[in-house]
Amino acid sequence: MNEFKKFFYLLAIFLVIYFVSFDTPIMTSSILEGFYLLQDYVREHTLTCLIPALFIAGAISIMISQSAVIKYFGADANRFLSYTVASVSGSILAVCSCTILPLFAGIYRRGAGIGPATAFVYSGPAINILAIILTSKILGWQLGMARAFGAIFFSVIIGLIMAFIYRNEKRETPPAPKTAVSTEGRSPSKVVFFFLAMTAVLIFATWAKPTTTGTLFAMIFNAKWLLSGLSLAIVLMMAFSILSKDERTDWIIETWEFSKQIIPLLFIGVLAAGFFLGRPGHEGIIPSHYISDLVGGNSFSSVFFASVVGALMYFATLTEIPILQGLIGAGMGKGPALALLLAGPALSLPNMLVIKSVIGTQKTIVYVTLVVVMSTIAGLVFGSL
Repeated sequence: MNEFKKFFYLLAIFLVIYFVSFDTPIMTSSILEGFYLLQDYVREHTLTCLIPALFIAGAISIMISQSAVIKYFGADANRFLSYTVASVSGSILAVCSCTILPLFAGIYRRGAGIGPATAFVYSGPAINILAIILTSKILGWQLGMARAFGAIFFSVIIGLIMAFIYRNEKRETPPAPKTAVSTEGRSPSKVVFFFLAMTAVLIFATWAKPTTTGTLFAMIFNAKWLLSGLSLAIVLMMAFSILSKDERTDWIIETWEFSKQIIPLLFIGVLAAGFFLGRPGHEGIIPSHYISDLVGGNSFSSVFFASVVGALMYFATLTEIPILQGLIGAGMGKGPALALLLAGPALSLPNMLVIKSVIGTQKTIVYVTLVVVMSTIAGLVFGSL
């Protein structure tokens, strides 16, 4: 079967290259859009978002014991605690659907149950404080409140449904990392502070520019690189004080293991998303006016279509807001708008490819289906109010 898949992929590539007319304007511009979107992702998100997240995932792999992850996020963990932590994580981590993936892979690899893990990977990019505030300010407080409530509520519901569907699945004990740091003799408070410092690098480096000046968010934005640099300095100092030379090497090795698994799939997915849907304000192979025409009103078809498009499209952090502002101005209904807000930031084509590599094809299909269904239901209810 594995050899058949390889043959099928090679045949598909051959047929595409043989029959597609690459010299047509729409095909040429769409291919360029794919590379432009990939370049935007590399320039804007790789150094400030993805790499810090990969290092955090590597540290989770070697410094957080498997028993601790299972205790708080395992299938038999206290549900209230595990789902509460997973569902509100996005209010702290201002990350996109791709940046959350190394952290998701890290906790799942260490033994987190499928329920809390999927609740985490959904809520992480779906909600953060600045996104909710900007949504309320630019698109209206009703849509902002509906987005906040829906993201938290649905992350728990999706996680619980995933846990119920796979309740009888006997998951093998997750393999230990190739390297593991001993925590004996190391202060737990130092380990916690080490992770907080790494998280601070991620948060400050990805801090988006607010729409108004003079606010706390604006002050943090103006000092974001200073705060990021100070946080990084703390990370480096602690790495050399609480980790030995061999342990630092182990940390790099685990980070590289995650990088090999995640980065190629992300880049392929971003390239494909750019080819099909283009960048904001630019055309892919699917003309943007088709999307605008299909999301008008609050019918089931428009809400469902918005959920599906949102699930496939890649949104960098906070870019969904100006995109929706333009679509609403073009006649998009409030139901489809909420559906896209709930499905879009949490999912994307590159996001799906990486999730598939972590939890498998079947679970990924179920998870994506749940996100689309829940977003559609929320959009229909909100659109009818």
